[in-house]
Amino acid sequence: MRKLYPGFKIIVLTAVICVLNRNCFGQNYGLGFSSHEVFQDKRTSLNLCSDKSLCLNGNFDLSFDLSFLPSRATYFGYIVRIIDDDDRNIDLTYSAEDSKNHFNLIAGDKLTNIKFNIPLNRLFNQWNKLTILFDVEKDQLVFSNGSDTFVEKGLHLKKNDCYRIFFGTNNYKQFETNDIPPIKLRNISISQKNVLKYSWPLNEGMGTVVHEVVAQQNGSITNPLWISEMHHNWQKTKDITVEGIASTAFDQKNEILYLVGKDSVYSYSVNSSAMTSSPNTIKPNLNQGNQSVYNPYNNGLYNFFPDQETVSRYSFENKSWDKKFTPNVVTDFWHVNKMISGIDTSLYLFGGYGHLQYKNTIQQYTFKTRQWQQVKYKGDFFMPRYLSALGANAKGDTVYILGGYGNTSGLQILNPKNIYSMMRFTIKNKTFKKLFDLKASNEHFVFASSLIINDKEKTYYGLAFPQNKYNTSLQLIKGSLNDPSYKILTSAIPYSFNDIHSFADLYYCPASNKFVVVTLLRLENDETKVNIYTLLGPPLNISENLSLAKNDNLWYIIISMILVVAAGGFIYYKTKKGNAPYTKPTEEPLPVLPSRDAVQHQPVYTTESLTSLNEVQNHENYIPLKNAILLFGDLQVFDADGIDITKHFTPLIKELFLLILLYSIKRGRGLSSEKLNEILWFDKSAKSARNNRSVNIAKLKSLLDKIQDCHLSKDTGYWKIDVDYDKIHVDYYNYLNIVKDKKKLDEQKIKSLFEITRRGNFLSNNDYEWLDTFKAEISNEVIDTFLHYAQSSQPYNAEFLIEIANFIFYFDPVNEESMILKCKALSTLGKHSLAKNTFESFVKEYKIIYDEDFKRDFHDILIQH
Repeated sequence: MRKLYPGFKIIVLTAVICVLNRNCFGQNYGLGFSSHEVFQDKRTSLNLCSDKSLCLNGNFDLSFDLSFLPSRATYFGYIVRIIDDDDRNIDLTYSAEDSKNHFNLIAGDKLTNIKFNIPLNRLFNQWNKLTILFDVEKDQLVFSNGSDTFVEKGLHLKKNDCYRIFFGTNNYKQFETNDIPPIKLRNISISQKNVLKYSWPLNEGMGTVVHEVVAQQNGSITNPLWISEMHHNWQKTKDITVEGIASTAFDQKNEILYLVGKDSVYSYSVNSSAMTSSPNTIKPNLNQGNQSVYNPYNNGLYNFFPDQETVSRYSFENKSWDKKFTPNVVTDFWHVNKMISGIDTSLYLFGGYGHLQYKNTIQQYTFKTRQWQQVKYKGDFFMPRYLSALGANAKGDTVYILGGYGNTSGLQILNPKNIYSMMRFTIKNKTFKKLFDLKASNEHFVFASSLIINDKEKTYYGLAFPQNKYNTSLQLIKGSLNDPSYKILTSAIPYSFNDIHSFADLYYCPASNKFVVVTLLRLENDETKVNIYTLLGPPLNISENLSLAKNDNLWYIIISMILVVAAGGFIYYKTKKGNAPYTKPTEEPLPVLPSRDAVQHQPVYTTESLTSLNEVQNHENYIPLKNAILLFGDLQVFDADGIDITKHFTPLIKELFLLILLYSIKRGRGLSSEKLNEILWFDKSAKSARNNRSVNIAKLKSLLDKIQDCHLSKDTGYWKIDVDYDKIHVDYYNYLNIVKDKKKLDEQKIKSLFEITRRGNFLSNNDYEWLDTFKAEISNEVIDTFLHYAQSSQPYNAEFLIEIANFIFYFDPVNEESMILKCKALSTLGKHSLAKNTFESFVKEYKIIYDEDFKRDFHDILIQH
């Protein structure tokens, strides 16, 4: 047998890897269904046929990805109902009560022979693709659950028929039902002869319109539970006011949050959102600054007050505490950080604040001996602080302490400040090691009490908040344990911060993959107001997640095109080569496949260098991978050999590079040494700043030597990066040439601007105070340029104007002019429902951002503007 030609093998391998990689991205989008845990009118319904039935000629298959929501009481009901115009129904149902087969396919009012199970670990922990093939030619249904295939014959299927398709509840004729299991869905599609006819990705993330991306056959939904929102928006699950100065503790194994109050001990189940209370037989004295902790090594709930070196254990059986505290004492250790070590099962307390002093002491309480002691430690200086976050690794032998507020002396009167250091403390040798300092943003921040440490990824989660105002908010961040990088995730949580009268903590539930936040506010009447919030993990930035999900079907199209090219190439090869002897080709390495993120957000690359802006305009779909500096989206720097050298830039050298480069391009002359010191080494003495500058300038020069025709100089007395733009591609420079003269804008330049901005916002993952001005100017300039062309372009090109509007929305989701532009263009093309959907989405986003209603209606937008 003749061997396949090498290009065919490469293309097929590429397609296979693409298919495999698809399941690694966009995992956190889809639609969840509220089920028996809520009242009937609050349950979720998805109607794929809002306006009319779907009419299909010949064989077709319906497929969708299915998973189940965990920790629900009842798993029973209809998953999907497919109803034809003769009111015949095909239903897929689920019943956890069935001892043998939980899934059943029903035709009319009879059970078919299609019945099966999916293992619970697959059902709850991954997506499962289900496919129902309507084989009308053979009059049979063929069902696949990913591992098994089932056939049901003799159903009298019609070759030409129209269908209505409902997932979840529905009120259609006699098929109305409210019994549904708590499922998750995504990627619903209908295909005929392997051609995609309809596709509902379910990646909207908000709203009640389900967009169909092939034929614009949009569906509708009531009571949606968007998966991306569950990973982004914190849900307030409980608020309660308890008697006394309350504290919290968390049993991670059983996922129970304990509230210790004066009158009762409250138990909150994260899984069921149910709270129970156990009244104390004798009310304990809960002093100001008391805290509680759950010991997983002896399953004990404890309340402690370090000032009296007293720890009291709660008896779940007797509903009482075994120790009493001396009443009316105020702690010297407000906001002390705590942890129980896996090495010696002791309680360790770090830092705190009281009586105008910040602490850097470490206290240890041994549960077995019931003894307190001060820990003598060594290593790097642990600055006195409070309002810091502490987390430990899984073994409990290594502690990480991040941020806080304090100073070197510990005396509040001597210039206290925010602290951004990440400290590591090892229990075994009692040694501190400073790892790095976070880069502070414009607004200073401190932390809630705990960090969540991920040993495997070497990352952490923490809750940051500005401490200089009462009505503040908690913001979840994710950072690296190896370097100062971090990013903001999820929505914010409102937090009433009144210093020692407030407390906030963060917990994680491994079994249910949920994050829990609790906030406490001590009131004047000896009560504590408690709020509890939960979030489904992993936490995410919703815009990033949706951008991964948006073109999911485009991903399939790309794969299909690859396979078509492969097949065509193979046929051509066989035809042309005939019986020619096989010659082993020269071995070439396989291409490195870009990640899905790169495919969706970046233009196609070529290794040819572009020499000028004019050439960019003639090659709008290409960006060189040799001698290139890309600043839109993620920073990327490619050397003369096409190697990405970005990873060699340390955080400080990266900021130094960007600072000099941007001022060189924008201002033309670069920056003085004094200005560099002011921005990068403001906390150093003149000598130290000079030494730091010299060392890092030398490192930067060495990196830039890898890029031809790009050099760091100080010929004019200013540090400047000299670039030969005829030989080096710098997207920011090309962007400036496009926007500088709006009178000369044409369609080709706008397309070039598309390709530049398609990678993302300017330096989207870099946050420096000095960079904010550049980002704001660029965002405004991009929008102004697009709008200027849209309002002045002739002849009228509706499809191109829609593309312009979409790019503007990327920079400003509530840009009114862009919304009007897109609605009018869609109406011109006769796509009135899409125009209405665009307007409705804009109105909802406007309400979310500005907290007020948009003043104009849809008709006014089309007629009066």
